[in-house]
Amino acid sequence: MKVLYEDNHVIIVSKESGEIVQGDKTGDTPLSDIVKQYIKEKYQKPGEVFLGVVHRLDRPVSGLVVFARTSKALSRLNKMFAEGEVHKTYWAIVAGKPQVSEATLEHWLVRNEKQNKSYAYDIEKPHSKKAILKYREISRGDRYSLLEVQLLTGRHHQIRCQLAKAGMPIRGDLKYGAPRSNPDGSISLLSRRVEFIHPVSKQPIVVEAPVPADNLWQALAPK
Repeated sequence: MKVLYEDNHVIIVSKESGEIVQGDKTGDTPLSDIVKQYIKEKYQKPGEVFLGVVHRLDRPVSGLVVFARTSKALSRLNKMFAEGEVHKTYWAIVAGKPQVSEATLEHWLVRNEKQNKSYAYDIEKPHSKKAILKYREISRGDRYSLLEVQLLTGRHHQIRCQLAKAGMPIRGDLKYGAPRSNPDGSISLLSRRVEFIHPVSKQPIVVEAPVPADNLWQALAPK
């Protein structure tokens, strides 16, 4: 965990792939507990430390996670996320080459709770939710391309599912059609940048996550 931004109301960290943001049935220590301990030790806070989770990242994904340090910031950030006022940019390494270098993808996603997986359709289905994202190609290698992705909706496994439906599964993402896993169990999806107006100070906040040390990431990322 790397802390990239912090003040009295907000803390933004870069999580490693494999970490969970909130506690789940695995019983593994969640990132939220690690951040609480960091705050407790750094500021010598007695008792329970307040930390609000405003969004999540899938376990195999790396990059930026925003937490609220006060209840005021939590309620305002929750509203901002719900209303699309927090702009998140992702980088994804995908198999093959996109048919067009820049496009908007629109699908209808149906979530299967038992499989923890979403399925994308070109037309509306029962219990489906509309999913929209924009992508553009940043760079290209022999077998993989690096895409920049912006979410216009927030659906379960949206980027993973939509890119796979478009014939561009994310490297290492076995669940959505990648032929092989990454050695460390990650998928090559990075929550790269977050931009929003601070919920209390009203100052613009822009934070970027570091590019993973993986050789392919380093080869494809702009210098």
